[in-house]
Amino acid sequence: MKILAVADEESKYLWDYYEPGKLHGIDLVIACGDLSLSYLNFLSDVAPVPVLYVHGNHDESYDSNPPRGAICLDDNVFCYRGYRIAGLGGSCRYRSGAWQFTEAEMKRRVRRLRTKIEKVNGVDILVTHAPLHGYGDFSDLPHRGFTVFSELLDTYHPALMLHGHIHLNYGANLPREQQYGSTRIINAYEKFTLDLPDKPELPRRQSLLERWHSRNRG
Repeated sequence: MKILAVADEESKYLWDYYEPGKLHGIDLVIACGDLSLSYLNFLSDVAPVPVLYVHGNHDESYDSNPPRGAICLDDNVFCYRGYRIAGLGGSCRYRSGAWQFTEAEMKRRVRRLRTKIEKVNGVDILVTHAPLHGYGDFSDLPHRGFTVFSELLDTYHPALMLHGHIHLNYGANLPREQQYGSTRIINAYEKFTLDLPDKPELPRRQSLLERWHSRNRG
């Protein structure tokens, strides 16, 4: 399965200079936050596959005007082509506004999400906006990640964690990829494409996927 992950900055390669062949072979689009509504609408329109997204800390407008045709992954699990994909958007709280959380607030979200993860017997891909603390983030609150994400990685050992929030142009030595145990962590800043091995379909509980198909049928 080929995934296009995007975050934080709209890709000129995909948007300004779009040609249909640029999405050839993509099976799933995952947006990790802080992208303009018009950009996500564009991706949903041109990609003949599901577009999943979590909120960034600048995406509160999505609550009243969500991206057209895209599926919000926040606090939920989406099953697709045998992969269980869970989402937790938002950043550390550093000012007033939506989609910012204290560590304790994110811990409560993690606890609720774990209930849904247990129903599908685990998670293969964790999608967040903020990174795991200590893995490519900074110490100041606006750019700090969440420590509590380690609970999900230590318990379920997902193969992949995708995040945004930390722009790779913040510093020359910021890593695109890191490893936490058996989990490959990728900063999806702007765009990143990766191939995952095919997996057998999971039994039922694919209501989010069915909802996407019903919206896009015909």
